[in-house]
Amino acid sequence: MPESNAELIERFYEAFQRVDAEAMAACYAPDVQFSDPVFGVLRGREASDMWRMLLARAEEFSLQYSDIEAIGQTASARCVATYRFSQTGRMVTNRIDSRFTIRDGLIFEQHDTFSLYRWSCQALGFKGLLLGWTPFMRNKIHEQARKGLVSFRKQVKS
Repeated sequence: MPESNAELIERFYEAFQRVDAEAMAACYAPDVQFSDPVFGVLRGREASDMWRMLLARAEEFSLQYSDIEAIGQTASARCVATYRFSQTGRMVTNRIDSRFTIRDGLIFEQHDTFSLYRWSCQALGFKGLLLGWTPFMRNKIHEQARKGLVSFRKQVKS
């Protein structure tokens, strides 16, 4: 019997809990589109490589997920990721709402939303508290995340 869309999302989050980026990537369609407040829009292998990078760097990581709902070709879920942010050594608890579009039994779109300001306060400390709400800081966070991903992808290819 084919896997239901809710079971696909469950499998994705179970892999996330196990820090298994390859199993997460196996849930994605080859032309997946991912978006979140830190990385912006990622397409195809970029999205899988983001998980590979983040989970390779994960320290003191834990994940809880809940509220998986699937209706037709869409699904949604909530998760709470707790980890030590490698750049500052600060602990972060990030509450994420995810929306998914599923095509041919794979995740075709994933849109994660969370408070970038709350994240920046935790990850960056006082600087995040003062500047995390500004467009300048949001752009800096996005720029740093994208640079890190480009660097990681270059290392993986060589």
